Amino acid sequence: MLFKFFESDSYFIDEKVNMFKFANEYKIYDQDATQIGMIKQKVSGGHKALRLLINKAMMPFHMEIQDQVGEVQTVIKRGWTFFMSKIVVQDGSGNEIGRINQKFKFLKPEFRIFDPNGIQVATINGDWKGWNFKITNMNGEQIGTISKKWAGVAKEFFTTADKYNVSIDPAYPEDNNKALILSTAITIDMVLKEAK
Repeated sequence: MLFKFFESDSYFIDEKVNMFKFANEYKIYDQDATQIGMIKQKVSGGHKALRLLINKAMMPFHMEIQDQVGEVQTVIKRGWTFFMSKIVVQDGSGNEIGRINQKFKFLKPEFRIFDPNGIQVATINGDWKGWNFKITNMNGEQIGTISKKWAGVAKEFFTTADKYNVSIDPAYPEDNNKALILSTAITIDMVLKEAK
């Protein structure tokens, strides 16, 4: 199944700032600085209350990547966790397209991305402090990056450190794995913040 939303090779993620928010929310832009979607965290009333009492790094989360008209493209879910996150990625219809396993490495987080059959398809690793991540395939070849450095139209548009760019090699095939890898990359800020 192809995901039209994931046919682009470059995405700019901009966190919406809200001092009193219980849920994270991000805007997604293309390389021309045109908004193409949103990332929205879904939080129930009970969940909001628990967040005041329990370390949020342990709590479940539910994120939706939506296109510009609000249609869900992928859903990213994590259950209760006590150390490293294990995350499920679903398409907009609720079918699992893969899983993400977070590995502990001090200030150098690593995310291993698996297809629905449990076969690893990619790894994201890098430096959280400097916000430079490499996305590599199973041959160790770099297929993308996540960084706070960019050029062109977006350089003028994005001026603060709370924004980042996800780029995938244009040669990478348009398939479920691309949607899975991009879903992971697009939500990496949320996953790392929840782990703090």
